[in-house]
Amino acid sequence: MAEPSDFMGLAHSNMKKQGPLHVATPLRESLALTKVAGTSVYIKLESSQPTGSFKIRGIGHLCKTDCKYPGSGEGVGGKPTAATWPWFVPLDKWSERGCKRFVCCSGGNAGMAAAYSARHLSIPATIVVPSVTPPSTVQRLKDEGADVIIHGKALNESISYGEELVANNPGSVFISPFDDPLIWEGHSSLVRELEEDLKEKPGAVVLSVGGGGLMNGVVEGLRHAGWADVPVVAMETHGAHSFNAAVKAGRLVTLPEITSIATTLGLATVSAQSLKLSGEHPVFSEVVTDQDAVRAVERFLDDEKILVEPACGATLAAVYCGIIERLQGEGKLKQALGPVVVVVCGGNNISMEQLRGFKKKLGMLEQQFFITIRGPCGHALQLDAAPPPGGAASKRKKKRKKKLKKINNNK
Repeated sequence: MAEPSDFMGLAHSNMKKQGPLHVATPLRESLALTKVAGTSVYIKLESSQPTGSFKIRGIGHLCKTDCKYPGSGEGVGGKPTAATWPWFVPLDKWSERGCKRFVCCSGGNAGMAAAYSARHLSIPATIVVPSVTPPSTVQRLKDEGADVIIHGKALNESISYGEELVANNPGSVFISPFDDPLIWEGHSSLVRELEEDLKEKPGAVVLSVGGGGLMNGVVEGLRHAGWADVPVVAMETHGAHSFNAAVKAGRLVTLPEITSIATTLGLATVSAQSLKLSGEHPVFSEVVTDQDAVRAVERFLDDEKILVEPACGATLAAVYCGIIERLQGEGKLKQALGPVVVVVCGGNNISMEQLRGFKKKLGMLEQQFFITIRGPCGHALQLDAAPPPGGAASKRKKKRKKKLKKINNNK
């Protein structure tokens, strides 16, 4: 019987021959983040993928591959075993297998990857999204040619509904947003690019965790690269911290609800593979607030002129909130650290208007005043202006001063 490594080689050969749906993304040093972290920081710009996020790597691979892996997932994330790989069977195209439709459930990014893949493979797609998905994201999914169903408040509810759709519609294929060995293998391509672009082994890889698909793929890729000792810093936001809760409990934990604004991290339960890998690989789980994530989005926009969603802001907060430096101080990361790779996962659920909405919801907006003028093309432009004298903000300030003066006089 052929060795599992032979089958893996065949899979990679097939991927190369057919050509992936994702693109190789830029890796470049960020002087701004390096200055903040006090150590060399490189940013892997997954925001430049054709679908706006890393998701196309794994989902594109799942949708396009002509190989079937064992449904149990055994042997993936580590070295495959000979017992599991006899299930590896060459298959023809999806349409020739009787596939009539892809069904994917997503907070936006996985759905975008599935819709993009389906359009390029000429297969219809239905994307089920939770009600918190921004209308602009829903419209982009429709622009990709997908049918969009809005169902449930949280992504777990959307997934349950999508699985029900597939069960009741023969010919439909369920595309998980994160929990499939083929998705993890697709995401591992990110590390193969790091091997080509970095001149040395990374000191750490920083990424965000929602369902855990990206982390699973990166750890798999690190192992194949011979970098099994490279730590992964796994970032989440409070209210979407199912991985952190599972790591602390030593078992899978289901959050009662998703309260974070980083809705694309909003899986109530992380994948079992992610929890398993946290016990086998150096993984450091960290959680930041929504405010930290939004501030990181703003700072990254200032520093690198790239707008990302709060789920990616959670990753960037590892640098901006001093978490890398703290982990070094705790001895979890080396003091003489190699280049830290920050995976800028990107995301579709963001615009300047949405960013302002997040800040307003989180109480991060001071009262602002604007002057509206007409630009040269007749467009309305809003410019920041100083608050009018005697306005509400001015009156509150005077009232506070008067109160402090009264307190001081009574001392």
